[in-house]
Amino acid sequence: MNAAEPDSGSGGGGELAARRCEACTPDTPPLSREQIEEHLRHMPGWERDGARIRRTYKFKNYFRTMAFVNAVAWIAHTENHHPDMNVSYNRCRVTYTTHAIGGLSENDFICAAKVDALFPDEGA
Repeated sequence: MNAAEPDSGSGGGGELAARRCEACTPDTPPLSREQIEEHLRHMPGWERDGARIRRTYKFKNYFRTMAFVNAVAWIAHTENHHPDMNVSYNRCRVTYTTHAIGGLSENDFICAAKVDALFPDEGA
């Protein structure tokens, strides 16, 4: 399956979190607006910002914020798909885009779902 083409059941964050990222090439088409909207329907807290998706996570203190940042870094390393992160004392904004295609790919949503899976009790 091409990384830019969702499978028939890939809308839910839980299903996406179980998948692995696939390398994109400059010929890989970005996801369509409809595909993006379908993914976002199943991923509360994430919003589209042009060719990016982003979510801000809030924490009780700096230690928890940094633990989260390190967990996201591990996800990025294992999936070879790296977000931009804006970090402050008790929050972190995570932003995904696929630079190789100049838009959003399945990889962005796979990694976003994996980040949300760090908080299973919150329904993220």
